[in-house]
Amino acid sequence: MLDWDDLHTFLAIARHGSLSAAARALGVQQTTIGRRLAALDARAGATLLQKTPRGFVLTSAGEAILGNVERIESETLAIERRITGRDVRLEGTVRVTAVESLTAEVIVPALPELRRRHPGIHIDLIAESRSLSLTMREADIALRLARPQQQDLAIRRVGSVGFGLFAAPSYLAEHGMPDLVAGAPGHMAILFQPDQAHLDEVVWFSGLTAQAAPALRANSRSCQCAAAVAGLGIACLADYLAAGQNLTRLATPSPPPARDLYLCTHNDIRHTPRIRAVTDLLASAIRAAAPRLRPAQSSEEH
Repeated sequence: MLDWDDLHTFLAIARHGSLSAAARALGVQQTTIGRRLAALDARAGATLLQKTPRGFVLTSAGEAILGNVERIESETLAIERRITGRDVRLEGTVRVTAVESLTAEVIVPALPELRRRHPGIHIDLIAESRSLSLTMREADIALRLARPQQQDLAIRRVGSVGFGLFAAPSYLAEHGMPDLVAGAPGHMAILFQPDQAHLDEVVWFSGLTAQAAPALRANSRSCQCAAAVAGLGIACLADYLAAGQNLTRLATPSPPPARDLYLCTHNDIRHTPRIRAVTDLLASAIRAAAPRLRPAQSSEEH
């Protein structure tokens, strides 16, 4: 009999191309990954993955079983979700994922209240920009800045995040106020990575600073904020990140964009008591944080 852990390891290596990356994806040691692959090859009586200078690739035998193993994975995950969906205990582990800055600014401050209400619930936080799969059980709950397109998810809009242009007083004292209508010539801009170029706030920022010189390019919003505070240049920041920092908000010729916030979980587990308890608490925490997340809207409403 083939072992599911070994087959799961086979899939992880096939998808990520290396033992180390597969180990990170599965949350185990690299030596465990190597041991499971060797055990699978021995049980199967064939080499399923071949090591090359550029990583592991499927052999013909591996290609032949890949679709079958993916179907086994899909059914196994469906079984896990169905079982979790019928767990009525207000205890256990809930895996929550969001981008790092939202995790630190919104989710973490809500956890003491969760602990007071439900001490049996334990939270695993995964703070990263990569969208983890709720279908694949990489996480139970996701807080996202874009509405997912999957049909098997329960999605709740819980708020919005506003953006603006910011610079340190020291930077403005040295360079003066930028002419944003002309594209901020003679100024420095703290830029995003190319894979973020499609985001609404990045398109808006790029238009206003088209003539500015690049000061720094970063994929971390927290690093961009730190760079602005250090006086490196003009940055497009979420309002909640800039709040409390020694930064000046710049008047802009066009209104700043905002992005909706969505709490998502899989339909199979949405009614599980511990999942419901965490989603409800996070939704309340995000609504309470609205004046920080989008202060312009809050001031308009009041």
